[in-house]
Amino acid sequence: MTNTEGKAPWLPPRWFIRTAWRVHRFLYRLGGTRFLREAAPGKGGMLRLVVTGRRTGAERAVILAYVQDGDRLVTLAMNGWGETPPLWWLNLRANPEATAQTVEGIVRVRAREAVGAEREELWRRLGATEGWGDIEGFAAGRPVETPVVVLDPVRGA
Repeated sequence: MTNTEGKAPWLPPRWFIRTAWRVHRFLYRLGGTRFLREAAPGKGGMLRLVVTGRRTGAERAVILAYVQDGDRLVTLAMNGWGETPPLWWLNLRANPEATAQTVEGIVRVRAREAVGAEREELWRRLGATEGWGDIEGFAAGRPVETPVVVLDPVRGA
């Protein structure tokens, strides 16, 4: 699975990606929900996910791109398309309960990895969504499969 030129897409250096994440978190602290975007049909949104640290038990927040699938929120567990999983995903695997904040409000969610036919369908939808880029090409450059993460709302929360 590569892009049309047959080579893996270019990725910025790791220091650049980490700096961009820090800037994004800083801007969120300054502007709050102004930097979140609502997902629309064919267009991804931005949410703030608050997870519990698997070692510290402290709250950790990250801004993620997502698509809406009914009442579920769907994202990819990628670390700048690097090989290692993002820390937020490792934290969710240890404790799947989290809080997702979108422009529509805050909701308690339970995270899980999509598998099989569900994963393939959601992967296809993510790839067809504006803003995700060439996910097939980026994924081809990784030695591991990119997890598709489903954030199911917790009923009664």
